[in-house]
Amino acid sequence: MVRLDKYLTDMGCGTRREVKKLIHQGRVTVDGQAAQKPERKVEADCQSVCLDGKQIGYEAYEYYMLYKPAGVVSATVDSECETVVDLIRNKKRRDLFPVGRLDKDTEGLLLITNDGALAHRLLSPKKHVDKCYYARVQGTVTDADQKVFRDGVDIGTAEQPEAAMPAVLEIMKGSDISEIRLTIQEGKYHQIKRMFAAVGKEFLYLKRERLGSLRLDNRLKPGEYRALTDEELKELKNL
Repeated sequence: MVRLDKYLTDMGCGTRREVKKLIHQGRVTVDGQAAQKPERKVEADCQSVCLDGKQIGYEAYEYYMLYKPAGVVSATVDSECETVVDLIRNKKRRDLFPVGRLDKDTEGLLLITNDGALAHRLLSPKKHVDKCYYARVQGTVTDADQKVFRDGVDIGTAEQPEAAMPAVLEIMKGSDISEIRLTIQEGKYHQIKRMFAAVGKEFLYLKRERLGSLRLDNRLKPGEYRALTDEELKELKNL
């Protein structure tokens, strides 16, 4: 059961004050009858709520896979830049947020939802959820770098050491510009940049390909998104 004013606010029909006004104006119906009280409880799964004759379906949670493009910030609102939530054009919920962050210039997989419990499980270091990235790196990545990453590279300073958790570094192409895949289980500030800096290298391009069981759909282009499938959501919740 959901309060009618919360129902409408959650579905983007206005602020709580605005939807109360709509209800008092008689513009909202429940099962064909004009609603009188904003605090009225409705059964979201089986009752029909309409605004100006248009049915407003209720979604308790939404889950979107977004191919984040470079230049967009991982935030819900920003006064200067477009955000990843802005890219979800047909969202119903007003309370969506990105699960974790990708730096502004980083591309790739980002989960957008309003499910706080799932987000907490995916981001908690205690859960050891893999985050897999593809990168192009300036300089030849070596077996020695693999060992340093596997042992837990120090990404801090001489005054304040900070060890990253062990990571799996796969060398796909070793040359002046190397191609690698890196799997980590945490998300420290600028972590991958700092990891490569610790071994004297600089990444040129970074793209997240996987979060736990969720893989970026190769049919999506930067800026595109789609709802998660039932199977994808089930696998994420079982991590």
